[in-house]
Amino acid sequence: MNVLLVNGSPHRSGCTYTALSEVAAALKKEGIGAEFFWIGTKAVHGCTACGKCRELGKCVFDDDVCNELIERMQKADGIIVGSPVYYGGPNGALCAVLDRAFYSASATLANKPAAAVVSCRRGGASASFDRLNKYFTISRMPVVPSQYWNSVHGKAPGEVRKDLEGLQTMRTLGKNMAWMLKSIQKAKLEPPRPEPQIATNFIR
Repeated sequence: MNVLLVNGSPHRSGCTYTALSEVAAALKKEGIGAEFFWIGTKAVHGCTACGKCRELGKCVFDDDVCNELIERMQKADGIIVGSPVYYGGPNGALCAVLDRAFYSASATLANKPAAAVVSCRRGGASASFDRLNKYFTISRMPVVPSQYWNSVHGKAPGEVRKDLEGLQTMRTLGKNMAWMLKSIQKAKLEPPRPEPQIATNFIR
């Protein structure tokens, strides 16, 4: 089994990576593979609501990391998305990619355990954490818990490593993700089939 760790920071080895690395180490101790995916620093598209992804099964824009991320998420057994906090929210480039990835491929990600991790200097962690979790809950993905909201604090990786509670929260997340994956595998139960979607527009 394998968990994809999405590093949504422009800093490849920064604070977000430090937090995700703690999760990865806990997963590996439990016998679960962990692979990193960095969104990088190149420009990404926002969703233009063109609807072509419904025909293609992927985003029509094929010149950034979005479709590669979709493929990696589809192959993974579990997904953890990490982001720094900018102005009380996740990295905008990450959200632009996730908007397109989940709109294009959410049906193929249903029932995969998922979690969010955020890194901040001081504030905005819980709002960013909530924003990222919405991608999972709207896609019928079980959200894996920890012992607290999944955040670390620090301006640099060295400071994050001093956030002992934050690191413990990351390790607990890794252990809980491993437990959920093993439980799903052992149970061998078919996931619930979704009802035909009802979309209600609140216009009179």
